[in-house]
Amino acid sequence: MNKLVFDSECLNGILEDKPVARHDINGIYQKAIENPNELFSAAQSLRKKFKGNSVTFSKKAFFNIVNLCKDTCSYCTYKSEPGETKLSMMSIKQISELLTLAKKYKCVEALFVTGEQPEQRYQEAREWLKNNGFKTTAEYLIHASEMALEAGLFPHTNAGNLHYEEMKELKKTNVSMGIMLENVSERLTQKGMPHHLAASKRPKTRLEVLENSGKLEIPMTTGILVGIGETIDEIIDSLFAIKTLNDKHGNIQEVILQNFQPKTDTKMRDEPSADEKYFKIIVALSRIIMPQMNIQIPPNLSPGSYQSFLEIGINDWGGISPLTPDFVNPEFAWPKIEQVDINSKKAGFDLKCRFPTYPEFFTSISKELRDNIAVIENEEGYVKEEYWR
Repeated sequence: MNKLVFDSECLNGILEDKPVARHDINGIYQKAIENPNELFSAAQSLRKKFKGNSVTFSKKAFFNIVNLCKDTCSYCTYKSEPGETKLSMMSIKQISELLTLAKKYKCVEALFVTGEQPEQRYQEAREWLKNNGFKTTAEYLIHASEMALEAGLFPHTNAGNLHYEEMKELKKTNVSMGIMLENVSERLTQKGMPHHLAASKRPKTRLEVLENSGKLEIPMTTGILVGIGETIDEIIDSLFAIKTLNDKHGNIQEVILQNFQPKTDTKMRDEPSADEKYFKIIVALSRIIMPQMNIQIPPNLSPGSYQSFLEIGINDWGGISPLTPDFVNPEFAWPKIEQVDINSKKAGFDLKCRFPTYPEFFTSISKELRDNIAVIENEEGYVKEEYWR
């Protein structure tokens, strides 16, 4: 059978809810490199079938709790060393003040982000924790999450490789949590590669955290980083690893596709950003592999073209803040929510503000958290417009 005919039949089968095999994706990719239109059309059809004509986002405040990190990734500009001007070690008072501002700006999500277990490497981090009355970063995050709930915001924690018991405790106050898988390639951990000095990025370690999130029934955000020197096979393997976990536990609430952008103060500063055509093919393949998944791209990392990704299968913009910068990608400002709304409407989509967890995952959170959501929830399970506009 002609290869192109086979690929078309494969895509048609996916549209009819037939599962896609790993080896089929390679063929679809190779055809898309020549002409991606059929793949893009299939991805859009699946998005429309399972997600309708709405696109969602979470209105957030980014709490850069502590950016000391025991690991070093060759593309990361988030990590700070003691004494650097970008160093952040938020006090209880600072957290409280930002929560008050976040509420004033009608934010819904309190995104808590930290470096990887900084107290294991830095005396400064241990002293910071001690001065605030805690022994570990996880304990501090539990307290900060309680503060957020009291202030009327919903916590979502992304703190790297948390232990099972830490995640179990955080589930009591967090409506969702997150950790980027980034890639399952062991090759990317070898000497000279991006994850060589980042033990926390070992695929086995990341997959274990995601496995534990499934056991705990935590609505979990994960995703991959595109353009850091990976092969297409490594990308496809990573997407299927996420699919396998979700097939097993059903707790992966969204997949982020994040395109690499070089940072001037990193080892990979001279590497090119992810090619947009390649990136779009990966995004569309993600929809093909996981037809019912919530799939997101960060709009600030594709500032001139983010709305065009609506045509290839995404249904979410992730968190957008009217108040705080993206501390992971500080050179890329968040687009104005009003402009995202306009661009989404021009593309034929209604913008809706969601909670840090999606409506279909409300049954996975505690009654207390569910009751808090119900106060500002509309009939579709999204945030009432008067609470975010």
